[in-house]
Amino acid sequence: MKFLDQAKIFIKSGDGGAGSCSFRREKFIEFGGPDGGDGGRGGDVTVECVDNLNTLIDYRYRQHFKAETGHHGQGRNKTGAKGADVVFKVPVGTQILDEDREHVLADLTEAGTRLTLLKGGDGGFGNAHYKTSTNQAPRRADEGWPGQERWVWLQLKMIADGGLIGLPNAGKSTFLAAVTRARPKIADYPFTTLHPNLGVARLDEQEFVLADIPGLIEGAHEGAGIGDRFLGHIERCRVLLHLVDGTDPDPAQSWRIIRSELAAYGGGLEDKPEVLALNKCDALTPDEIKEKMAALKKISKAKVFPLSGVSGIGLKPVLGALLDHIVAARGENPGVLAASSAVGRAKRPAQMVESPWEAGDGEAWDEEWDEDDDD
Repeated sequence: MKFLDQAKIFIKSGDGGAGSCSFRREKFIEFGGPDGGDGGRGGDVTVECVDNLNTLIDYRYRQHFKAETGHHGQGRNKTGAKGADVVFKVPVGTQILDEDREHVLADLTEAGTRLTLLKGGDGGFGNAHYKTSTNQAPRRADEGWPGQERWVWLQLKMIADGGLIGLPNAGKSTFLAAVTRARPKIADYPFTTLHPNLGVARLDEQEFVLADIPGLIEGAHEGAGIGDRFLGHIERCRVLLHLVDGTDPDPAQSWRIIRSELAAYGGGLEDKPEVLALNKCDALTPDEIKEKMAALKKISKAKVFPLSGVSGIGLKPVLGALLDHIVAARGENPGVLAASSAVGRAKRPAQMVESPWEAGDGEAWDEEWDEDDDD
């Protein structure tokens, strides 16, 4: 199943049914009078949060959801039936934002939650509603009230206890595979991970969920690489594990890049507790490990853990540090953490190089495109 974490959909509640203009005409009934019934109410638009979904891929193929119009009233004082509601299902952790993405309309963090987004229009009155002692034969019957409509964004922000962050090829997927039963794609080239992965880690009879997201590079908040939109999946995390590639010649600069991207994204990520680890220590000498850990400690003012996801070096101390933060955070706030309305930036759109006529030369010119990957 393909992963999709945001979608834009159109929703419309049903219009109210029209009232009926009718008179009772029956043999031996001299004064039948008006008997037109009211129209039925239009259907509502409801969202339901379910726990057997983990993607919004269904909304790539269907973007319009319209509830049924209320049924019209009839004679003999028959009120029209209510229009059928439309219910669309979303995964746990889905946010619903308005069209401009400025306001969060709903944050669904618990399975079974149902929320009515738009209410159907009221049905129109039939002529029986308007009969009075002075107007005994009214011929007025109203149309139903129109329903509501709007465009909304669905944005999935996964629920996890800890999030893995770092530059591409920092070893995040390898660490996730080493401490959980998740099997993310692992390779020796950047941006192997194109969508978030979840795994359940276990330590001292306690379990917690870790989220692995695609790597960040400098300028990700401006769309470089694959952007920083996936940072939304760690907004609900209680602690972040920052993995720094030990084979990087300047680990301090790597740490600084990630921290600046977290601050540029917003959403409170820069304020979350962070566990810092120097990864790939199996490829370093003891002197190199000591030197690079000292450089990281100097710039971060925090404890640095030596780590190797491949060989298993330092896994338990890192998991223990993560669990300490998670347990403390759960004690303060046992519920699911709220997420912000931040959406981040996706990869840069296709751009075209300046034409030779605009540049003033007659040489051939190229077009540079960024191809979208559907995986």
